[in-house]
Amino acid sequence: MFWFIRGRNYTQHGLLSFLVGVLQVVKQSVQIPVFVMIRPRGGDFLYSDREIEVMKADIRLAKLYGADGLVFGALTEDGHIDKELCMSLMAICRPLPVTFHRAFDMVHDPVAALETLLTLGFERVLTSGCDSSALEGLPLIKRLIEQAKGRIVVMPGITWDAKLHKKLLSKEADSGGGITDKNLQRILEGSGATEFHCSARSARDSGMKFRNLSVAMGVSLSCSEYSLKVTDVTKVRTLNAIAKNILV
Repeated sequence: MFWFIRGRNYTQHGLLSFLVGVLQVVKQSVQIPVFVMIRPRGGDFLYSDREIEVMKADIRLAKLYGADGLVFGALTEDGHIDKELCMSLMAICRPLPVTFHRAFDMVHDPVAALETLLTLGFERVLTSGCDSSALEGLPLIKRLIEQAKGRIVVMPGITWDAKLHKKLLSKEADSGGGITDKNLQRILEGSGATEFHCSARSARDSGMKFRNLSVAMGVSLSCSEYSLKVTDVTKVRTLNAIAKNILV
């Protein structure tokens, strides 16, 4: 099991790079490897020179404060893996293992992209099969795992989009809106995956007694300041049990 830290900022585009304080506290609290997401902003994965500087600085900080691995992704303007940038970032990451994040779901040719990641030396890739969910993308995920032949770990999971983001912010959101206890078995058995990623979150009501409902500090009006999203221990244990039953 791995813990992926993502969370400098929470936007309609998903979760961005880490906070050093979060990394320090998590490292003190868990015994599993902690991988840090490197993503300087929301939106696409075509980065400017200044954004690349930020990514490199974040990688150095993550290593300094004990990250066990790094997670990032970058594309060219025509939808291919940005090999030059990835090699530059991976050189800073060494000797830590590196995962290519869901930018993979935005590539022009996923089959060719997987071979590029193998050539570059990535150990994992997060993907929903270039579709709105791992279930929808299951055929491609299965194909990619067969193509990989154990050379790289293909981790099925969630892809972020506006509609899904709205669901995640609602009180009805289940464990990440992607992989849950209801579909994990189907995804693992249908794809042949040996690892997966999800948020396993639940909503928790704020402890605030005074609430100014006229002001919204969140990313959208649909995001309540008084509904907190937290990792649900019960969901994590349930998902872990399901996976162990299938994979062992």
